[in-house]
Amino acid sequence: MRQTQQEQKVADIAKPVIEDLGFDLFWVKIGNENGMQTVSIMAEDPKTKRLGIDDCTKISKALSATLDVEDPIKSKYRLEVSSPGIDRMLVREEDFARYKGFTAKLETETPTLTGQRRFHGKLLGAKDGMVMIKTDEGEAELEFASLIKAKLVLTDSLMKASAANKLNDTE
Repeated sequence: MRQTQQEQKVADIAKPVIEDLGFDLFWVKIGNENGMQTVSIMAEDPKTKRLGIDDCTKISKALSATLDVEDPIKSKYRLEVSSPGIDRMLVREEDFARYKGFTAKLETETPTLTGQRRFHGKLLGAKDGMVMIKTDEGEAELEFASLIKAKLVLTDSLMKASAANKLNDTE
């Protein structure tokens, strides 16, 4: 999934700080909320794929200091640190393999040959830059690079797997 140049710059600054604390950077999004720029950082524990409130606080304090020094955003902004959550975005190709078998919503930048841009169905995995999904209409192969949105759908099976910490390992 694509990020803006500014989001990538913040990610490049944030990643080593977050990794030094023992976590993985998941995603950076910069938006505008009520006239104020918001820098949203999602991170997770590499073992549990979760992030507690105390972890968010620890990351926020360390990252605030680094961002103040590096100054990648010239205007005033609010920093938010959170977990990707159970019904998380799918941002890396390996996410599609990890969550194989779970329900997701995907959207492509350009329509497929059948004119479809939005897909809802069971993830079948990813391989060689292609993401596979089974919808009510059949199976579809989508270019990972063409995805503009991809997110897990909160279902009972996803909640049970998350609670039991039994999500698929990356293939």
